[in-house]
Amino acid sequence: MIDQTFKSYRYRWVVLAVFMFVNLMMQLLWISYAPVTGPSAKFYGVTDQGIGFLAMAFMIVYIPLSIPESWAIDTFGFRKMVSLGAILMGVFGLLRGFAGANYNLAMLCTIGIAIGQPFLMNSWTTVPAKWFEQEFRATAVGLVTLAGLIGVALGMVLTPILNQSLPIDQIQVIYGGIAALSALLFVILARETPPTPPCPDGMQTRALMLDGLKNALSNRKFWLILLVAFLGMAIFNGLTTWVESIVRPRGFSPEEAGTLGAVMLVGGIVGAIILPAFSDKEHKRQKYLIIGLLCAIPGLVGFTFAHSLWLLIASSFALGFFLVSTSPITMQFGAEITQPTPEGTSNGLFQLFGQTSVVFVYIMEAMKDKSGGFTPSLVLSIVLLILCVLVSLRLKDPDFSALPAEIPSEIEAPVSGVAS
Repeated sequence: MIDQTFKSYRYRWVVLAVFMFVNLMMQLLWISYAPVTGPSAKFYGVTDQGIGFLAMAFMIVYIPLSIPESWAIDTFGFRKMVSLGAILMGVFGLLRGFAGANYNLAMLCTIGIAIGQPFLMNSWTTVPAKWFEQEFRATAVGLVTLAGLIGVALGMVLTPILNQSLPIDQIQVIYGGIAALSALLFVILARETPPTPPCPDGMQTRALMLDGLKNALSNRKFWLILLVAFLGMAIFNGLTTWVESIVRPRGFSPEEAGTLGAVMLVGGIVGAIILPAFSDKEHKRQKYLIIGLLCAIPGLVGFTFAHSLWLLIASSFALGFFLVSTSPITMQFGAEITQPTPEGTSNGLFQLFGQTSVVFVYIMEAMKDKSGGFTPSLVLSIVLLILCVLVSLRLKDPDFSALPAEIPSEIEAPVSGVAS
């Protein structure tokens, strides 16, 4: 029997970088109307709700397309499918700007962008699985999560600044142009697999999509992880959506509410880097999932009851840091315990549940007390986080014993020598 050499190539960072770039731009295009809802409604001649539908379209389109596009990723490879999604993003991103003040055309182009979104988001664990050694995959997923958060943050910050001197359609042309550039870079630079695998074949071989889907859905522990991921995403999405309404009754201004939202995102960005890295280093998923959930609870308690701005800021940072850091850990956890289910399939299920968590956003609004406060729904969120901790205690780390003791790393792979 011929011994097979397993290597980690430096070119994996190029593949990861261009993948992060297209995901960053997808999130920026999704959020780009939210911080300028009023001016956008006036520009297109519609209501605020009409502008809200430009963001909701991404979730509506995602739900029916998630599983079919996961199948395409697993069948044809992430490089072809992410390229297709990125091209859709770039082309329709530009066309949305060229649509001018025509709302119907802008919505049609938004749907075109949204069709490409599952190809990108459902590959979050597939790319690390093809290019990275087992002990670095949660970190790689965390970096992709980081890119998405940066995209949201840039959209929230840059759009109001640009709108001071540019109309809405020209801002969309700029964003669409950058999205097209990211798509071009991905098409040119991304590769499906390295010349030699980063780990033993047993760690890479995956079942067919339908068999893999059955395998994942028949795994009780996978359902528990999905529940934790769903509740975590639901709470984070609800807090970021209603942050201004949550703190307004305590006498805080919209500007201060915006600061809290930004601090929460910054905390999430830092957390998405740090905790998954420790999880990879120790080969522990359950431990760091529980740490993230437990430490998020005091942050949520502070966010619920604090009346001091500085305490709210500290609570927002801690909440974002620990809650967001659990997302890449849960996705990698799910990919590992459902082997040989394809990563695109397990990742697609996580992203699908994440999109449906928008239901909790509406539940939070419906639970407001008579004074318009969100305390009832925030207390419910605390209870749900405690539930997540209890559920996580029932999980068990995947078996890493099949990994080789040492995997050579940082061996250069020239672009021309990487198989596509």
